[in-house]
Amino acid sequence: MSQIKVGSLVPALTLPPVSRHTLALYCGASGDHNPIHVDSDFARKAGMPDVFAHGMLSMAYLGRMLTDWQPQMKLRTFTTRFTALTQVHDVITCTGKVVEILEEQGVQLVRLEIAATTATGTQTLIGEAMVAL
Repeated sequence: MSQIKVGSLVPALTLPPVSRHTLALYCGASGDHNPIHVDSDFARKAGMPDVFAHGMLSMAYLGRMLTDWQPQMKLRTFTTRFTALTQVHDVITCTGKVVEILEEQGVQLVRLEIAATTATGTQTLIGEAMVAL
């Protein structure tokens, strides 16, 4: 892990376009059956152009990016803030960058800035994670 330094990038994770099928599967997996995520008529009545993804789906994608990079047992903290909606058909890319290397109780950690971004450049989630090396 000595090659990891401030500025190092976590390998990006780009997902297929968010589909209605993905949203329906996520409803079942998460237990979040809010119709705004799967019912186009309901979403339009609420003033939206169409259904949109659960924010936690993109957070799960960020978690997958992190655990593709380092084993889950090394993940110490993982926080996000929702900044925009992920629309149906959006392509999401998850990224991370090392912004700090520190040591706590004899364990070397990296602090990462992480983000989920659409193909048009809109960041839908931003946050940070602490990962042990």
